[in-house]
Amino acid sequence: MSKEHYYKATINWTGNKGTGTSSYRNYERTHTIQIANKALIEGSSDPAFRGDKTKHNPEDFFLSSLSSCHMLWYLHFCSEEGIIVTQYTDEATGIMIETTDGSGHFTSVTLHPTVIVAEESMIEKAKELHHKAGQFCFIARSVNFPVQHIPAVLVK
Repeated sequence: MSKEHYYKATINWTGNKGTGTSSYRNYERTHTIQIANKALIEGSSDPAFRGDKTKHNPEDFFLSSLSSCHMLWYLHFCSEEGIIVTQYTDEATGIMIETTDGSGHFTSVTLHPTVIVAEESMIEKAKELHHKAGQFCFIARSVNFPVQHIPAVLVK
């Protein structure tokens, strides 16, 4: 049986410098993202689109969502399979193409997780579980391009 989950976020534009959007250059792209009972996030657009480089942008969040969703499923499957992960780091990369009309879209995301497991005997299964995590990740299943995985699994 399917189960629906509901999410709510409040986005508040904070970039009115006094004249609103009277011109493309007269306003900031800054905003806040508020989710109940969670820390306030300050956001902006990418610096390429007149954003504040010190704040997170939607593209950062998109890439981070894919990476963290994959990681959480991966850790879940490792725990079920008796694979003891002691460290997980992902250096995720993505490519977004801006088209001539100013719109754009991501064409690829590649996850580069480095996983540390407790024993050498766990390495092969730990590598395999990345595929399963990719099949279950809610975010990866919602995009219109494949999310690639280039994992490294080590013992320390």
